Amino acid sequence: MVRHQVNSSQRPIGIFDSGIGGLTVLKEIFERLPHESTLYLGDTARVPYGIRSPETVTRYSFENTRFLVSRDIKMLVIACNTVSSVSLDALRCNFPVPVVGVIGPGAKAAAAATKTKKVGVIGTEATVSSGSYTRAIQSIDSSIEVFSISCPLFVPLVEEGWTEGLITELTAEKYLAGVRDKAIDTLVLGCTHYPLLKPVFSKIMEDSVGLIDSAIETAMEIRSILKEQSLLNAPGSPVRHKFFVTDAPQKFLTVGERFLGRNIEHIEKIKLEMEV
Repeated sequence: MVRHQVNSSQRPIGIFDSGIGGLTVLKEIFERLPHESTLYLGDTARVPYGIRSPETVTRYSFENTRFLVSRDIKMLVIACNTVSSVSLDALRCNFPVPVVGVIGPGAKAAAAATKTKKVGVIGTEATVSSGSYTRAIQSIDSSIEVFSISCPLFVPLVEEGWTEGLITELTAEKYLAGVRDKAIDTLVLGCTHYPLLKPVFSKIMEDSVGLIDSAIETAMEIRSILKEQSLLNAPGSPVRHKFFVTDAPQKFLTVGERFLGRNIEHIEKIKLEMEV
């Protein structure tokens, strides 16, 4: 029995995203859970998810999850706001591991942070149209007003490495005007790509507006769940980090190392088993 518990805690955490954006979540896991092994899957052949229908996003999510679960993970982290918005419940019902999304942790942090009861949310078209952040925040405090803006150009800008400069600033200025004018005091970065744009957002928004980084909040939630379920890996145990992509491993390697601030090893291109 004791050996089973040790083996369970040493199993890796599985994380998936449509591409490289979820690496912002992985980076926070590295910093807050340095003794944990991880498997990261970037579905780079089908990025972005934010423009897909809910049915397509859920199908992709099941394919990603089946792959990671087959690698004996102890927890699944959906490092994608779009998937967390439309597929979280379905994944929790169909797979035998704890499943953590990025919506709930970000919503909790926003509800706790706002003083004016006015919160802005920026995200992909799928995340915003789902209303997931509004529901999550208002389930905590129904008096909070939530103003959401779809920002579809941010993901390709970040994927191309354009995280600063005139084009990025002008794009952000155009999008953020929609929430800045609502006198918000808290802005939720409702996409895991967006933490790379925080310097630009801070430059455009008022100093009084706090930025909620769901990647940080999600890593803290992961640690809490693992501790509660006695699944934290013990210091001194072997730690391994592996990366899988469905296309363009070299591009993932180049951009991903900038995201993580460290070298990426053990990267492998895979073909997912498609649903029929």
